[in-house]
Amino acid sequence: MLLISCPNCGSRDETEFHYGGQAHVAYPENPTELNDREWAEFLFYRDNTKGAFAERWLHSTGCRQWFNMLRDTVTYDIQAVYPMGTPRPTASSTSPDALSVVVPIGARKQPQLIEQRASATSTASSTTAPEGATK
Repeated sequence: MLLISCPNCGSRDETEFHYGGQAHVAYPENPTELNDREWAEFLFYRDNTKGAFAERWLHSTGCRQWFNMLRDTVTYDIQAVYPMGTPRPTASSTSPDALSVVVPIGARKQPQLIEQRASATSTASSTTAPEGATK
């Protein structure tokens, strides 16, 4: 369990907070001009960064204030807690490539389906159920 330092109330248990998603996602300038694909991209597509990641959190059972947190998604180390509306601090222990960035609508890559190809080596090394375990 995480011990999160609320900027208003001090250190509190993770159960007092609610995760609010990726921080610094710019709201579309003219949302009525977006087509369905662009709107869905804004609502649902977020970065899935391994390493330092800027997140929004709500202290729901305390001061009920939103704040941003820079957290390492691999180690769960909290690197910085900072107020909403302020720029994201730099992560000292993470390479710039691993940092999440604000990506404008329409500039994100679309997910691609990866076709899995069965090969003789993967079939030979696959695990089978014990005899009699299946009907």
